[in-house]
Parts: sequence; structure tokens; C-alpha cells
Amino acid sequence: MLKDIYERSLAGEITKDDAFRLLKENPFEVFDTADKLREELVGDVVSYIVNRNINFTDICIGDCKFCSFRNMIGYMMTTDEILAKVEEAKKLGATEVCIQGGLLNDMFLDDYVDMVRAINTKFDIHMHAFSPMEVYHMSKLSGVSVEHSLKALKEAGLGSMPGTAAEILDDSIRSIICPGKLKTAEWVDVVTKAHRAGIPTTATIMYGHIDEWKHRIDHLFIVRDIQRNTGGITEFVPLTFMNRNNVLGNNSPGASGMDDLRMYAISRIIFGKDIKNIQASWVKLGVKLAQVALNCGANDLGGTLMEERISKSAGATSGEYLSKKELQAIIRSAGRVPKQRTTLYKYLD
Repeated sequence: MLKDIYERSLAGEITKDDAFRLLKENPFEVFDTADKLREELVGDVVSYIVNRNINFTDICIGDCKFCSFRNMIGYMMTTDEILAKVEEAKKLGATEVCIQGGLLNDMFLDDYVDMVRAINTKFDIHMHAFSPMEVYHMSKLSGVSVEHSLKALKEAGLGSMPGTAAEILDDSIRSIICPGKLKTAEWVDVVTKAHRAGIPTTATIMYGHIDEWKHRIDHLFIVRDIQRNTGGITEFVPLTFMNRNNVLGNNSPGASGMDDLRMYAISRIIFGKDIKNIQASWVKLGVKLAQVALNCGANDLGGTLMEERISKSAGATSGEYLSKKELQAIIRSAGRVPKQRTTLYKYLD
């Protein structure tokens, strides 16, 4: 273990120089340091959530070069179809539905509000919905402020937001991989305003394409700064780039397994007490590497999902659904204690 790094992390004193130093250290010492921090901060519990993903449309006017999902089929769910999926999720014990979709040029704030209200009227379930890009887009298209949109969505029943659309928070990278997407400062603005409106969010990073470690480390410190300003981030989710069926994948083989594990460990060390929950995405990593990530700083295994279209379309082969029992078995076989949680990290068992 790197004792000085461990102590600096707990004290909230990790710098960018420290982070670059970690890239030169023995990776297994870095992993061990992150694991010791995980043990100190959250113990041996590995949480999971029973949830369902609902990607309500793949129609999108965006131009993201990493996307394999956009306009693949050209579908748009009706409200009744969305409600049927929520009902099925409830019957399977879900406490959350995660709702995201493509960007449409004829879907306005009122349409999103109506969707949330329709679900909220019929079901008692947490809605974790709409990326910062979706909120930015619906606000711009509707001619209203981001604050106005967030207030309307919350009043309709929105519980929290996924901190997706972050990709890499560096405009030189964003101008290449997603030129039409909101800029770094705009992403930070939407997330910060969500927190101030009482809407917690997650935070993500999508790495392993044309980015370098400098960009990743800068991204982590931006996220840490947001958390220190607002305290509204519930978890951090590293998302390794899936390189199939998209333009960006032609230029990148994706991150190595060791770099995936470094991302988890370095995230844990940089965030320290600021962001205690780090999720290992079994869909992106595969179950076996996700188990290893639990020994490199991660303490959450994500959700049952029930269906997952976006990663699958980009080449993910780990499936779309893991049952509650399967998640528990995966966690136990990694030597940890499984506990079901809510979206906001309250244990249910």
C-alpha cells in the first residue's frame, strides 16, 4: 500500500501531481491502496439496485462518433409502451427506472414532463431520468432556462438524473468525438443546477478512445470540484469505451483491462471521502472484470437493468439482465457482502 497516498486521500489532499505519480507506481500497489480506502470508507458491503433501463427512442439528431445506438432501428415508444415496461419492472421488484433516449427535434419540455407525470401518477417508483444533454436540449428547444426545466421535471416526479453525456470533460476531445454535444462548462452548469434544485445526479466518464490519462485526470478533478461545491453526486461510474459499430471505434481498440482497473483505483484515490460510491459496470466490463474492480476501489455493482440497448449496440456481450440472486452470488464469490440499495444509496436489506 502507498501509505502517504492513502493518508492524503482520506485528508482530501490528492493533487494532479499525485494522480500522475500513480500511473508510474506498481499498479498492484495502487489497486491495494484503493482497496484499503474502499474498506475504510464503505466497508465490505457491495451494493446493487433492482432497476430497469428504458431507452424510449433511438431516433437522434446528435452526431456523437462513439454512438452505435443512434437511429439503429428508428423506434419511438408510446406512453402506454413505457408504462407497460414500468409495470413489468415493478412486478420484478424494481425500485428504479432509468429513462434516457435520443435527442429529437420535436420533443419539448412538456413532452418529457408528461412522460414523468404519467409514470408518477400510476406507479410508486423512483425515476432516474434524462441526461444533462437531454435537459440542455429540451430547454433550448422549448425556449426556457435549464432551471425552469429542472423545476418542472422535479414537480412532475423526477427523482434523480444520470450524470451521463459527460464523456470526457475536455472540449478539445469533445470537439472531435461529440461536436454537437454540450460543452464541458455547460455539462457542469446543468449538473450543478440540478443539485441546487434538489435533484441528485450520478457522474460518469467514458474513456479509452482518443483520450489520454491527462484528460481523464482533469475530468476526475472537475467532478470532485462539483461535489465539493454541491454535494449532489451519489456515485461515480467509469464507462469503458465500447468500440464496435461506431466511427470512433475505427481508431481505437478501447482501454486495456489494466487501464480499466487503474481508472477505478485512481478514481477512488482522488475522490476519497468526497464521493464514496464507485460503481463497476458489469455490462461494460463483463462480470469477471467487474469482480476484480471490487478489489480496486469499487463498492457497487450497478443494477439488474432488465434491458440495455446502448452498450449492446456497441459490442457489449455481457448481457442485458442479471437477477437479484445472480448479483448476490457474484458479490459473495468476490468475498464481499451483498446489499440491495435504493437509487440514493439507502440499504433495503
